[in-house]
Amino acid sequence: SVEMMDQQPEAEKEAAGKASYDELVLQEKPNIRWNQVVGLDPAKKAIKEAIVYPVERPDLFPLGWPRGILLFGPPGCGKTLMAAAVATEIDGAFVSVDAASIMSKWLGEAERNVAKLFNQARNTASKGRPAILFIDELDSLIGMHSNEVGGETRVRNQVLKEMDGVMDKGKKIHVYVIGATNKPWALDWPFIRRFQKRIMIPLPNHEARLHMLKLYTEHLNLSTKIDLDEFARLTAGFSGSDIRDICQSAQLRAIGELFESGKASDKRAKPRPLSMHDFKNILADRKPSVSPRIISSYNEWSEAFKAL
Repeated sequence: SVEMMDQQPEAEKEAAGKASYDELVLQEKPNIRWNQVVGLDPAKKAIKEAIVYPVERPDLFPLGWPRGILLFGPPGCGKTLMAAAVATEIDGAFVSVDAASIMSKWLGEAERNVAKLFNQARNTASKGRPAILFIDELDSLIGMHSNEVGGETRVRNQVLKEMDGVMDKGKKIHVYVIGATNKPWALDWPFIRRFQKRIMIPLPNHEARLHMLKLYTEHLNLSTKIDLDEFARLTAGFSGSDIRDICQSAQLRAIGELFESGKASDKRAKPRPLSMHDFKNILADRKPSVSPRIISSYNEWSEAFKAL
């Protein structure tokens, strides 16, 4: 009960919300290839110049190369995917951590664990293997907190200090910090300037949406009359994850019909082919997850701070 909870010793309450270093740090690299990152060509080009080429030919970069890369933009548009694809491309170690969890679950140990994160990346790189440290929801770690408590300030200072260490121009090690945020306006200047590359990951354009639709529907039973080009036109303003959800919802409806008809018990029975009508019905009940007002906020921030 709530009352019992209140009687728990403080230390026990803290332990319940705590997570160990290994619980929050993802060290298994997702096997994502460049070609799975649909569209986003300006972002891919900027990342290749900053990471892929220096790893292949460090001798061509007398002035060093950027070590901090900020990916910003609406949710569900491929920021995490992009970071994972880079790690696969350079055969690097991929260490991923969610900043919101650092603040809430590494109670009292966040500074030490942040130092451990960076040390781990440096150790990997010093043995000759590039390391990408991916920090998601960066804004929750370092935003402009008007009500900062001591712990948050210390963690944020630790991250700034570690990033300065990584960016030491004299060192030629391949440690890269990729930060991702849906709220770039929550970052302050000390952080913004440590990410020498600041790249917007926008909503997918027509070509990218068409590519996604082909990808997400390739294992679905589609009617021969489906016009994916028209479908891509109808999904303007939707994010990549929205488009995936729409395809999934259409499939769920067809499967629902199969079960309701009583035919699903026959293991050979399959749902009927999906028609354009199915997808239009789903679209009629759905709005894009990112509003035009928010999009214009991203564009404004990008104009002020982008660095490709």
